[in-house]
Amino acid sequence: MTIPAQFDAKTIESKWYDYWMKNNYFHSEPDHRTPYTIVIPPPNVTGVLHMGHMLNNTIQDVLIRRARLKGFNACWVPGTDHASIATEAKVVAKLKAEGINKNDLTREEFLKHAWEWTDKYGGTILEQLKKLGASCDWERTKFTMDPDMSASVIKSFVDLYNKGLIYRGYRMVNWDPEAKTTLSDEEVIYEEQQGKLFFLKYKIEGSEDFLTIATTRPETIFGDTAICINPNDERFTYLKGKKAIVPICGRVIPIIEDEYVDVEFGTGCLKVTPAHDMNDKTLGEIHNLEIVDIFNEDATLNSFGLHYQGKDRFVVRKEIEKELQEIGALAKTETHLNKVGTSERTKAVIEPRLSDQWFLKMEELVKPAIKSVLETGDIKLHPKRFENTYAHWLNNIRDWNISRQLWWGQQIPAWYSPNRDFFIVAETKEDAYNKFQNQKENQIEILKKETHKEDNINIDTFLIRKAIAEKRIRILEELKFEDLVQDKDVLDTWFSSWLWPMSVFGGIMDPESQDFKYYYPTNDLVTGPDILFFWVARMIIAGYEYAGEKPFTNVYLTGLVRDKQRRKMSKSLGNSPDPLDLIDKFSADGVRVGLLLSASAGNDIMFDEELCSQGKAFSNKIWNAFKLIKGWEVSETIAQPESSKVAIEWYEAKLQQTLVDIEDNFEKYRISDSLMAIYKLVWDDFCSWFLEMIKPAYQKPIDSVTFAKAIEMLENNLKLLHPFMPFLTEEIWQLIAERTPEEALIVSTWPEVKPFDAKLIADFENSIEVISGIRTIRKDKNIPFKDAIELKGINSENVSTYFDSIITKLGNVSAFEYVSEKVDGALSFRVKSNEYFIPITGNIDVEAEIAKLTEELNYTKGFLKSVEAKLSNEKFVNGAPEKVLNLEKQKQADALAKIATIEQSLAGLK
Repeated sequence: MTIPAQFDAKTIESKWYDYWMKNNYFHSEPDHRTPYTIVIPPPNVTGVLHMGHMLNNTIQDVLIRRARLKGFNACWVPGTDHASIATEAKVVAKLKAEGINKNDLTREEFLKHAWEWTDKYGGTILEQLKKLGASCDWERTKFTMDPDMSASVIKSFVDLYNKGLIYRGYRMVNWDPEAKTTLSDEEVIYEEQQGKLFFLKYKIEGSEDFLTIATTRPETIFGDTAICINPNDERFTYLKGKKAIVPICGRVIPIIEDEYVDVEFGTGCLKVTPAHDMNDKTLGEIHNLEIVDIFNEDATLNSFGLHYQGKDRFVVRKEIEKELQEIGALAKTETHLNKVGTSERTKAVIEPRLSDQWFLKMEELVKPAIKSVLETGDIKLHPKRFENTYAHWLNNIRDWNISRQLWWGQQIPAWYSPNRDFFIVAETKEDAYNKFQNQKENQIEILKKETHKEDNINIDTFLIRKAIAEKRIRILEELKFEDLVQDKDVLDTWFSSWLWPMSVFGGIMDPESQDFKYYYPTNDLVTGPDILFFWVARMIIAGYEYAGEKPFTNVYLTGLVRDKQRRKMSKSLGNSPDPLDLIDKFSADGVRVGLLLSASAGNDIMFDEELCSQGKAFSNKIWNAFKLIKGWEVSETIAQPESSKVAIEWYEAKLQQTLVDIEDNFEKYRISDSLMAIYKLVWDDFCSWFLEMIKPAYQKPIDSVTFAKAIEMLENNLKLLHPFMPFLTEEIWQLIAERTPEEALIVSTWPEVKPFDAKLIADFENSIEVISGIRTIRKDKNIPFKDAIELKGINSENVSTYFDSIITKLGNVSAFEYVSEKVDGALSFRVKSNEYFIPITGNIDVEAEIAKLTEELNYTKGFLKSVEAKLSNEKFVNGAPEKVLNLEKQKQADALAKIATIEQSLAGLK
């Protein structure tokens, strides 16, 4: 085969990806082999490839390709998440640009636009992953809104509701006014923001006195329904039983007492706004306070805001400050650092809001998830330190708000009677109607009891109950199929993705399916620590609830990709490179290597394009090594040199030693360390040493035995490299020899771990030092490598002489012998306790060498004198840290050894 002079990554990448796809290497079906399964963390259908995706999916591809080489039935399931909030926002923005208001559309019309947008843009990120080399089983690609996936979500909801774990409640929730939906507690990010503390004056009813209250949100005074003081606070004893008047709106509100009030904060008085603060709502329930909701769903003020109606809350905050000041109700303001909740998705400031929502009880569900990670270790987090975060979240878990006020997503399967008097949870409208019919008679009988008066019930109360009961009886008796109305809300996106490892294999709809029983539980999950609770913990909870076992065994948590200044990459900062541009510039293999060389589990990556340049340079090094080997002329007649035989034995041992390290690092999920071990093996041991040791003399052939072994070693290297650098390695593999599709590198066999001679490796390290000593003298004395030299050595340590043939070849030594005494008239160097001599030849100016060594000797003696002066200074010795003292002692020892060596060299020259 003709080998191109340069490695053309662009051509090679498309060629081999098409070849892999054509031969269906990525696809998996259940068979006799042990499965190895990964499910992709489904990126948002709105997304495009960014650096975090690059890192995450490169690691997954490394794991899946290695598993394939190790003989597992490797299955990597790709897919995307419908991302309710993000996608709906994109579609709303698109419609707005076209002059269409979402509120003017029916649900069906809006969903048509959403599906059109998804069909057009939804596959972008998966196509981009192919450029990276991701060997996903594309035939198994899933979307969380696929019919079977949605059916799994609906079935799960109905099942949990029937178990009494899902309920509907009127609760204070986190409201995202931009997305106009509720959020779970975990979707709220708390950020410190500099704001103001406003000291407002409330007039005491029936007097000219005021009480002052501190608040960060003066616009919420329109929702105030009480003032609260601590009953133990003597400062406010006079206020007990009185009422106050809210500034601007003039509402008269009671002054209540509760020990909840912190007497140390602000003024010691608290305004109570039950509709807009979680703690205030609790106080309102205890003291039976009125609830006044002042906000519209977009956080503008409603009619309770009076002349501020229709204005945004933050606009009102600025304007109301001025009005309060004008009417004398603002005592003062102070700067105040406050923790503000923001939406993880839209970044909007969250508004606490009372709302009817659906909740999932978590207290019992979470217990197996806590046990499996924190007690039994059935599921392992890598790195282990994230167990603390996991424990904190799960031990403090609250019921999960699973409903969202959106249209894009799985619509909640709850069906209401007219006026919402009754609802039934069912998978379909038909099921709901049938359930209504089945329950109708029982419900009517229960309601009829309400129409019979009991002696202890007030007549007015009875009449009201009777009227309501009779109305509900009529609704039940007259209910028609078309009267049923489905709940408008959709389910939280995470409520679909928490089923992902099961639903992608049909495990929710058919737990006995062949795929589910074969592939579940999966093996490894690779994701970011930012969704450890959102997704990972919830998948574990769902796995134990529905399958009775863990969804995966290992969770590899990657770090964030940051820039050189440790800043998080973002479009706004302009510090996030386009991954496809990087691939175009440095090749997919180069980018993969660049990312992984610095990607230790859980630690952030300080990304620098130089890393990708390093990866590209590594590709070129491997390519040039391959070209060098294939460029040698091979002879079937010449004998194998001793040096080549020794080199092969050494490299086989070195490869096995590295393979053990690689396996150990993979076992511990130190993917970066595995790559570094291979990198050093190939760059240093293979290219820098092995090929030099076996390389034939200029314009001479190489023996066939050594050449065959060189190819074998190269192929083993390619197998180790393939998970990290799939394109380059497949190209070289296919250029080495004609291969059938069954012989492609992607489906070859991972090298087998075999016993190796560790002493052989250690002995070679000694030989490297000898070779380095020879090369140093050649360089310092300007002795060309083409000029052979003699070498004599005193082997006082009885070091193995097994590599002497290598020393002879790489040092261009014409004669190498061991002697018992020092050699006069020779240059010398030491390796440990052994001394080596290179007899002087006519190429060396003896007088110049003596002068040079004398100058070096005098300098070293001067240096030694300064070090010894320090060490003889009692004040320095007593005051210096131990580390500094040891460093000076080491300098002394090194100087003494160097002086001895120089003096010996001078003695040999004189």
